[in-house]
Amino acid sequence: MTDLDRRREALARELGARLGADVVDASYRRRVEYSSDASNYRVLPEIVVFPRGDAEVVAALEFARAEGLSLTARGGGTSVAGNAVGPGIVCDFSRYMHGIADIDPQRRTARVQSGVVLSDLQRRARAHGLRFGPDPSTQNRCTLGGMIGNNACGPHAVAWGRTSDRVRELRILDGTGTERRLANDLAVVPGLPEFTGSALAVLRTDLGRFDRQASGYGLEHLLPERGSSVAGAFVGTEGTCGVLLEAEVELVEIPAATLLVVLGYPDLPAAADDIAAVVSVAPVAVEGIDARLVDMVRAHGRQVPDLPRGNGWLFVELAGETPAAAQAAAEQLRRVSGALDTRIIADPAAAAALWRIRADGAGLAGRTRDGQPAWPGWEDAAVPPGRLGPYLRDFDELMGEYKLDGLLYGHIGDGCMHVRLDLPIAAAPDRFHAFLTDAAHLVVRYGGSLSGEHGDGRARSELLEIMYSPQVRAVFAGFKALFDPAGVLNPGVLVAPRPLDADLRLRGLRPVASAGGFAFDRDAGDLSTAVHRCVGVGKCRADTRTTGGFMCPSYLATADEKDTTRGRARVLQEVVRGELDWSAPAVAESLDLCLSCRACGSDCPAGVDMATYKSETLYRRYRRRPRPRDHYSLGMLPRWLAAATRIPRLVNAGARSGPLRRLGLRAAGADPRRAVPELAARPFRRIWRDESAKQQVADHSAQTVMLWVDTFTNAFDPEIAQAAVALLNSLGYRVLLPDRQVCCGLTWISTGQLDGARARLRATLDHLDAHIRAGGAVIGLEPSCTAALRADLPELLPDDPRARPVADAVRTLAEFLLAQPDWRPPQYPGRSIVVQPHCHHHSVLGFEADRRIFAMMGVRVTEIAGCCGLAGNFGMQRGHYDVSVAVAGNGLLPALANAPDDAVFLADGFSCRTQAAQLAAVRGRHLAQILLGQW
Repeated sequence: MTDLDRRREALARELGARLGADVVDASYRRRVEYSSDASNYRVLPEIVVFPRGDAEVVAALEFARAEGLSLTARGGGTSVAGNAVGPGIVCDFSRYMHGIADIDPQRRTARVQSGVVLSDLQRRARAHGLRFGPDPSTQNRCTLGGMIGNNACGPHAVAWGRTSDRVRELRILDGTGTERRLANDLAVVPGLPEFTGSALAVLRTDLGRFDRQASGYGLEHLLPERGSSVAGAFVGTEGTCGVLLEAEVELVEIPAATLLVVLGYPDLPAAADDIAAVVSVAPVAVEGIDARLVDMVRAHGRQVPDLPRGNGWLFVELAGETPAAAQAAAEQLRRVSGALDTRIIADPAAAAALWRIRADGAGLAGRTRDGQPAWPGWEDAAVPPGRLGPYLRDFDELMGEYKLDGLLYGHIGDGCMHVRLDLPIAAAPDRFHAFLTDAAHLVVRYGGSLSGEHGDGRARSELLEIMYSPQVRAVFAGFKALFDPAGVLNPGVLVAPRPLDADLRLRGLRPVASAGGFAFDRDAGDLSTAVHRCVGVGKCRADTRTTGGFMCPSYLATADEKDTTRGRARVLQEVVRGELDWSAPAVAESLDLCLSCRACGSDCPAGVDMATYKSETLYRRYRRRPRPRDHYSLGMLPRWLAAATRIPRLVNAGARSGPLRRLGLRAAGADPRRAVPELAARPFRRIWRDESAKQQVADHSAQTVMLWVDTFTNAFDPEIAQAAVALLNSLGYRVLLPDRQVCCGLTWISTGQLDGARARLRATLDHLDAHIRAGGAVIGLEPSCTAALRADLPELLPDDPRARPVADAVRTLAEFLLAQPDWRPPQYPGRSIVVQPHCHHHSVLGFEADRRIFAMMGVRVTEIAGCCGLAGNFGMQRGHYDVSVAVAGNGLLPALANAPDDAVFLADGFSCRTQAAQLAAVRGRHLAQILLGQW
């Protein structure tokens, strides 16, 4: 331990004694989790604090000042400019200070703490027909404090303004620790009236030239003709002038009627040229997307509704007091615009499907068209809207000169465009700096702003010398000095900036040599590239269950950054940097509560697949070394079940004996509070051998299909396989099974025993290859095993020519049935089912086919979003029981408790059925059983 480490620990102990040890953390793992936001930067803080109230914020700032430390405020950590990271104390306001103190419908205001998530405020305000106007794309995880720090905008800013336009009063601590209430009285800050008087010329001529001039400080709000709004001037200061405690903000009325108009143009610059005509009809949102972004959405298998002719589109949202008024505005827009083609969409569902193109594309913009990583750094420059078209053409030329690629989209109505570029950060940071400098000169030439809504942070503060004269920058410095004379707050940002190529997370990053684990085919075989897919957008912190999302179940249970996909990725990034060893305690702590649900693989916009990274980590840590007991028991479960199914009565009797069960579970590294699932009296393969073959289709010339009867179905639920056989026989198929019980290796994979998994997968290929080469399909019944065959098989056996054809031939039961041209499911109108999609079904296989079948059956469906909490071996492992139950309490258990009395619980996953049986005494059914009428 170094002297710096000892000092840090001593400081943390002292601060913990004042605030409480549970809200102060100086561990390396915690510091790493807060070393980055959604930007390119990595700055390790000394201490992370989770204040529970104003008094603890005061104490933390007082401690920082006394000890010569800086203090950086942080909300959701979604800043793409690097303004939520700092070297001293980082205060996370999102953990505890997220209250909504008051919503006043008459005054149309809300009073909130700084850590409240915007979507939570919107949900509360919606009950009164109100909303907060600005709505950035990260609204389901960004905080109001962060929005005030960056002066966030979003697509509706064209109608409802920026955050600075909607702030009434702010209660802050300035850099001296003094609490101040900022509204429209300059005298609240000593020296501010005199400062404003001396800077009037600068404020009137250099600032506030157009709405999206977000770079620097928004000091134009101090002008008397703008209301002398100190609160407005504080917005956008990025935590450099004060720490926000509470805000009073204005709300706006939700429009009575809206519709969407999509306008098609030859390209995006041509769309920008038409913006004056578009905004003449007073839209509430104007978003632009490029054909390349739409192509990227299609390439990822996402459905794209019909768009008007063109290669660039404007999505224009119009509002009215009535649907007829909105329609009239749409017709007027059609007449005045210069679009090639127009589509008017009044149906909300159809409009939502089109808006999803924009949402999906924004997430996918983290990769270029050829799959290369794309980074922020120049992602939200803005120019006056009337000059946007020419600027975009010149910017495209600049990208060509630097041989860069990126996908353009953004708030065309305000002149603000987003793009992520394949900037050469790791290998050539000098070119990174050169491009940003040239881009800054370009945007300034068009009278624009380096930032239109994300702030300058570490990404652009150095470039302010290109945009602003020394006189303007001196005014910025003078303003900060009034609030923070000692420079305690968020140093290196805006005033006295750090170089934009300092502290780059990717600088000097080298590929990680393969250890013989996963192929990481999507990332050119490089684990370092894979874990750096996480750029920190933080969707794993959002509760997306209302829109069908599953990520991230452990975070939803613990509300701890450690348990986000992002937090885990940050720790693994330290490993590939060489700062941590694979066996470091910080790595084990970070991955411990990952359920390997794989939801991040589908729900994360960057495609982070933490389940695979966890498996690879366990492989590298324990390869040729002794493993935890549960790796030998739960990780090799199919091996033990093969023996147990020969003596099911004896095994079941032992499992029903409390002392024996607890003793056995402890010996296996499992939680003794768990029940042991009961083995079937006869496994399916024995039933098949004795009985099922007699029930096959008599015609031996009939088309065959292979049923993948996994270990769990075989040992515990043979009736599911019997139902599947009967169902397939009824369609005229002869059902085949592999010659012997083979395994997908799932439990070996989840515990990182990848060599063992490969051995089982090779045996699987030996038994499936002939059937696949003959054009046959393989139907899986257990989603996790089906997903392993489809996704893990090619990754673990990339050089085996049989692997990809087998993976491509694997089908879920629903997929196979829907491919039968004349098949129709039985009708059960009025019946109710509660459906728990398995996480791997959601993330790897896709659940749409099952939904289509439910719709065809006419049943009433309650679909649970989110993990059941058992997640294979996770919920059985010692130390995971409480979190497993908490995860179940977020979705599964309430859904079962609130289900109609006659509802049937449908869950194809063995884990999901087991969790429901053990925690709610509810028996689950499989789709195959429901389709046979086995309710």
